[in-house]
Amino acid sequence: MCSPWKRYLLWFAHDLVDFRMAEMQSLLSLLRIEMKWIEEPSDHPFWVVQLESDECVKKLASRSISLRGVIDLWAHSSHIEDLHEQLKKLDHSFLKNYFQPHLSFKVEVETFSNHLSMAERVEKIESFSYLPLSGPVNLKNPDVKLWFMEYYGLEPNNIPPKPYLYYFGRWITEGQRHLIKEFSLKTRKFIGNTSMDAQISVLMANQAKAKPGDLVMDPFVGTGSLLVPAAYFGAYVLGTDIDYLMLHGKTRPSRIKQKVREADESIHSNLCQYGLQNKYIDVVVADSSLPLWVRNFELDAIITDPPYGIREPTERVGTHKIPQITEEQAATHIPSKIDYDHDHLYQDLLNFAARHLKLGGRLVTFIPILRELYCEENLPKHPCLNLISNSEQILSAHISRRLLTFEKISTNSCAETGGRTFTPNLENFRDKYFNHCEESRAVRKQKNLYHKWAPRNSENS
Repeated sequence: MCSPWKRYLLWFAHDLVDFRMAEMQSLLSLLRIEMKWIEEPSDHPFWVVQLESDECVKKLASRSISLRGVIDLWAHSSHIEDLHEQLKKLDHSFLKNYFQPHLSFKVEVETFSNHLSMAERVEKIESFSYLPLSGPVNLKNPDVKLWFMEYYGLEPNNIPPKPYLYYFGRWITEGQRHLIKEFSLKTRKFIGNTSMDAQISVLMANQAKAKPGDLVMDPFVGTGSLLVPAAYFGAYVLGTDIDYLMLHGKTRPSRIKQKVREADESIHSNLCQYGLQNKYIDVVVADSSLPLWVRNFELDAIITDPPYGIREPTERVGTHKIPQITEEQAATHIPSKIDYDHDHLYQDLLNFAARHLKLGGRLVTFIPILRELYCEENLPKHPCLNLISNSEQILSAHISRRLLTFEKISTNSCAETGGRTFTPNLENFRDKYFNHCEESRAVRKQKNLYHKWAPRNSENS
């Protein structure tokens, strides 16, 4: 790495705000990059930081799906006059690296939470005419792209008369936002009702620190959405799922206009679609709650999204009866299934991770939450796993899901017992969800009755 340290602006897309820090910390660890904060990170999409070189920045952006872009920050201020003064004081020897007759340039004007007319944009560009620009203008593919941002806050319906902050610098590189379209479920060969969208799939692969040569598994693989970005980043991928019909592409299609599954719909087809077939190991029809793998089977990461019991059932192999199976029936016998409550599901998942992850390997998983009942103390725990990050994705006013990232910190024998190593105190999410829906309907019904009769009663009183 190079020195001296330089100042950069990280420009984030303004969605999944709670996931930014977790992704950044994971990528900094994966890429072994050190970053210093000039300003404490906040909910607004501009973070001012220090890194050692442009190469560090490019490495970071080459993995991040949260970043829109990174700027070599030359000036920033809450007052436009001060920003211009900072630019005018820049050392001439520094500027001549970018302002030479053979280097084309472009000045890009951006706003956050506001819109400018073309005339206003041109006026702002001309306000930087004191810069020693000497090369030709190239609007499509310039050698040097200068970037100016006006930040008007996070409320587009309450725009202040002047921006809160101004930023100016040299555009370095963009993030991996293009993967959202490239891996979109709209064009994916094989999808299901609960296939994970592209952006979150990439975030999960980043938090798992998936890299070339890793072995990554999804024990609730479904249609394999979480395997795609892990394979894209170079990992070898495999998965298991209890749903035989899903893994064999025989379930009812999820697309409205599609009546039957095509013959080649499969997880393997998805990997082939993106040219990643050489990273695909296989998928196995298996119950994740039952032991399947040999003791020394070791994984670099586990990335998964267990079913919540709403659109897809939570099931495991079992029966409430004593099975009577003859030897003749055994070969073609399909085991019966019973409900798999979340308490035991996450207990088994964390035990599996503690048993089969390498030391330092990561488990990245979602857990559904009723927001009003959320308490961090009730999250799943395991003595061999350390909770690295906990990010919330709000799904409705009452429901969210949290992306938990665990890292294996111990090979203690407790991981081998397969016993009850934690008490998460998680009631079945499906029961809580539908009980809450019933309560909400009852409350709405009472309110409707009140609004229907209250005016009439007041007139009669």
